[in-house]
Parts: sequence; structure tokens; C-alpha cells
Amino acid sequence: MPRTLVPKLWTTFKEGFSRRQLLADAGAGVIVGVVALPLAIAFAIASGVTPDRGLATAIVAGFLISALSGSRVQIGGPTGAFMVIVYGILQQHGIDGLMVATLMAGIILVVMGVARMGGVIKFIPYPVVLGFTAGIAIIIFSSEVRDLLGLDTGALPADFLGKWRAFLTHAHTANPYAAIIAAITVATLVWWPRVSRRIPGPFVALILTTVLAGALGWPVETIGTRFGNVTAHLPTPHLPSVPWATVPSLVQPAITIALLAAVESLLSAVVADGMTGGRHRSNMELVAQGVANIASPIFGGIPATGAVARTVTNIKSGGRTPVAGMVHALTLLLITLLFGGLAARIPMATLAGILAVVCWHMGEWRTFFAQRRAPRSDVAVQLVTFLLTVFVDLTVAVEVGIVLAAFLFMRRMAEVTNVSAVTGMLVDGDEAADPNAVSAREVPAGVEVYEVNGPFFFGATAAFQEEMRAITTRPRVLIVRMRGVSAIDATGLHALGQTVRRCREDGIRLVLSDVHAQPMAAMARAGLLDQLGDANVVGHVDEALELARAELGLAPGARPGWAPTVARQERRRTPRS
Repeated sequence: MPRTLVPKLWTTFKEGFSRRQLLADAGAGVIVGVVALPLAIAFAIASGVTPDRGLATAIVAGFLISALSGSRVQIGGPTGAFMVIVYGILQQHGIDGLMVATLMAGIILVVMGVARMGGVIKFIPYPVVLGFTAGIAIIIFSSEVRDLLGLDTGALPADFLGKWRAFLTHAHTANPYAAIIAAITVATLVWWPRVSRRIPGPFVALILTTVLAGALGWPVETIGTRFGNVTAHLPTPHLPSVPWATVPSLVQPAITIALLAAVESLLSAVVADGMTGGRHRSNMELVAQGVANIASPIFGGIPATGAVARTVTNIKSGGRTPVAGMVHALTLLLITLLFGGLAARIPMATLAGILAVVCWHMGEWRTFFAQRRAPRSDVAVQLVTFLLTVFVDLTVAVEVGIVLAAFLFMRRMAEVTNVSAVTGMLVDGDEAADPNAVSAREVPAGVEVYEVNGPFFFGATAAFQEEMRAITTRPRVLIVRMRGVSAIDATGLHALGQTVRRCREDGIRLVLSDVHAQPMAAMARAGLLDQLGDANVVGHVDEALELARAELGLAPGARPGWAPTVARQERRRTPRS
């Protein structure tokens, strides 16, 4: 098996465990398990499913992600990023449709890992990730306003604006007791770390507010009043079933789940690498996420992925091997079996307060607003992705964001590619310090030298074609120097081929110099070298000038017709943001 597809747990076993590290991992696992308890319940409820499904996800998927992960410290389970997607699939396809989509997503993730696509995911632009993450945070917060204030709104509309219209319409139904519970929860989460970092703040807030609401008899909605009793056991494994006719409609949701799981898990692994100095195996990480998302729906769970906050908590608590993540899942299992029935007494306002704080951290608002100093094109991509996520759809937002970022990148690359007429003896600026500059050489009359700098791809060929059309006086020899061209694509080859044909028709000898390996191989495959002739492709501009002199019947080094003040034409494109 390739090393990239070996779980870190296996590597850790081969290296051996110390008793001290095992104890540290066990302690970290218990702490993370306690942290994950309220989050698993809150994420499940906000996604539109029952609390036990969130716990099943954290236990089953969390154990498998840690056991098979390509990272030593990854903690997996349900996350806030999935809440919007899960809710949408649930509304459209029902619980069985969600289970099938999750299972399909797991298969896609395994295929991605085996196909070594772990590195490809990293190419998703950061403004897109930041935009849709902030958008999801806004949507999640909007879904929790009802429980934060104890509003009696009935079923909420699915769209963002519809939710806020419902909140304003039913503002008079606010429950002050629910608002107090939510405020105590948020305050506990903010201030508790100053008291103790060993005991998780979410767990303290959950216990404190549940006891307070029960002891004082406050009339607030709880998990039990909304969902009934919480079962204190894992659901019986079963395969979800949907009519075959509906399976094609689940392909797009499955792809969305898979891509989001891949991005978030690899982002979490990168963060963990930065904190521990380790190096994760991205392809194995995708396989682990895939297996976890195949198993999760079989036990009634929802989509799972690597969770940045819980992974960071694991590291800060001393966890350094996959054992910590496995202990975290076992801790959740024990809590569910022993105390699962008590979860029915948890106020909904408590969970809403926990999610409100999660949204604040999830949105990375300081970074989001700091991006205004970035290039304007990146700011535009971020804002478009953010607005589409909030007002349209997450899938549309990511697709449009990636396409828009790609187009802006191509424009930027086209702008840094320039085509210059460099005929003449001009020794000024940077060229004076370049011993290989054409301006430091003697170019006979009747010879034109053009230099292309930058990738010669479809976004930059217009500049080349424009310069070629701008040649008014027909030279005997045209030299195109390509020392700055590291890569060429099919459109660049087509533009170069047109120049070859035009020069042949006009009786101009075309010579290419300083061609790099990739453009040379591409021209050979396209048959362009055969059209041009091997003799007309040389390794250095000096060789090209010698060919030009021979074509003109001049002795090597001769310079009749030399014009030391020939004007230089240049079309430079300055990058714009």
C-alpha cells in the first residue's frame, strides 16, 4: 500500500506508545468528548434532525475518522458547515434521501482519496472558502434567533429574508426566560476560559443553564418538549432506502457534501499541522472521511467531517495520537448510554447560545473584514460567494465563486504576460544589467526581434496576435524570443501556428529562441516544429541572430544598416487588482 494511504494510527503503532502519552491522549479524549456532547446535539437539531442522530454521528464517524485519519490529531463529527446543506436535503428528499446522499458522498470521498486528489482540493481559492464560511455562519445564526429569544413563530421559512420577516412579525412573542438562558450561556462560554481551561465551557454552560431552568421552573422550551425523550442507545444499523428514480436527484447533494467534507477536513488537518509541526496525509484523510460518511448513515447519523475547533481543543489538551480521537468517541458513547435520557431537559435556548458563539468563531469576522485590503478582484470573489451563500444557495455560491476566481486569475495572468518589440540597441533600466538582453546586442536592419514574457496561454494570446499584426514593415527575419515563457497551451500554440503560416506566406523567416522544455514538448506534439523546421528553433538569441545574418548574406558579426537609435515598441500590461 502506498505510504500516502496508510493511516497515522498504523504509523503510531509502529513507532510505539509511551505510557505518558497514552495517559495524555486519554485525558484529551475525555475533554474533547465532553466538548463534543452539546455541539453534536446542537448541530443535529439545527440541521433539522433529532438529537440522537447527532450523537450517533459524533460516536460512529468520530471513531472511524480518528482510527483511519491521515492526521494524528484529527477530531471528526457533525459540524456547522453541514447544517445548511443537511437542512435543505432533508426538506426536499426526507431523512432517507439524506442518508443515501451521505452514503454516496462517502463513496465519492473514498474514490477521491484513492485517486490521489487530496492535493487538488487545496487549490480552492481562500476568498471562496472565507466567503462561504462567513455566509454559513450568518445562516446558522439566523436559524437560532427563534430559540435565542424564545419566539413562537411556528415553522420557519427556508430562505434568509423569510426567516427575518418571521422574526420581526412575531417579535412580540419573545420569551424573556429563554433570552436570559441564552445570555447566561454566551456569557459562560466567553468568561469561563478565564476560570479553567481544563473543564470545557460548553459543558459548564449546558449543566448550569439546565439546572437553573429546572430548579426555578422557568417556562422555556427544552429538547424533550420539542422532540420527546432522547433514546439512551445507538440506533440499530440499517440501510436507508429510496426509490431508484430519485437517486439521480441526490447526486448533486452528494457531491456538495463530499466537497465540503474534503475541504473542511483538510483545512482542519492543515491547522493541526501548524500547531503540532506534523504533516498529514491528505489522500488518506479523504479515505477516512469517506469511510466515516458511509458508516454514519447506516447508524442513523448525518454527514461528518474534521472539526477545526474540536481538533484544536484536542491539541491544546495534550492529544498527539489518534487514540485521543478514539477515546473522544468512546466518551460520547458512555455519556449517551448512561445519561442520554437527561438530555431531554436541556433548554433549546442553551443550544442556541452555544451555536451563536460557534457562528462568531466560524465566521472569522476579523479576517473577513481585513480582506478589504486584498486585491479588489479577491474582495469581489469573497463578497459574491458570501452573498450567494446567504441569499441563494451554498452550492451555487461555491460554484460561482470558484469560476469567478478562475476567470479573475486568468485575467491577472494575461496582464502579467507582455509581448515586446525589442529591436535596437537600448541599454537602459533593468536591461542594462541583463547580459542576455537583446538591447545589448547588434541587430541587423531587416531583422525584428520580439520577446514574450509570461505564460503563453489563451488569456495572453491576444497581446501576441496584436503585436504580430502591428508589424507594418516586412522584415526578412522575425525572431521570437521565448525565454520568459514557462508554459504554453493550445490557444498559444494556435496563435504561434498562425504566425508561422503568415510568415511563410509573406516570405519571412521565423526563428524561435530560448524555448523552455514544456513549450518545446507541446510544439512537438502539435506538429508545429515540423511546420517551422528544426533549424529555426535555437537555444539562444545569439544563435538566432547568426541565422538572421546568414539569411541576409552578412558575415558573422557584420552590422551594415545598424541603427543605434531604433525606437523601441513595447506593450506592457501592468497587473491590476
